[in-house]
Amino acid sequence: MLKLDTQGLVPAIIQDANTKEVLMLGYMNPESLKQTLETGKVVFFSRSRQKYWMKGETSGNFLNVKSIYKDCDNDTILVLADPVGPVCHLNTRTCFVAEEGGMRGLDADDTTS
Repeated sequence: MLKLDTQGLVPAIIQDANTKEVLMLGYMNPESLKQTLETGKVVFFSRSRQKYWMKGETSGNFLNVKSIYKDCDNDTILVLADPVGPVCHLNTRTCFVAEEGGMRGLDADDTTS
């Protein structure tokens, strides 16, 4: 059984099924995981909007699920998916790549509260 956090969510790492590149991180709850399994497209639960959203529902850049796994502690999901177009809302192939094409590095203020 999945171990959910205090908000009833579990992190979901999305990885390209072919290249194995990490594409993004989202959060799921049991219902969004169920919707993901039923539709074959990744469905997250938005913490900020407090609602379900299918990745690609507005952009057309869906994440087609190939397989889903859980980690050894049952508290993280790994989704292998085939992306249809750019994954990030900034129109980059992953959420970890900057618009210039390089990886997003940490900023000096990222370690301060």
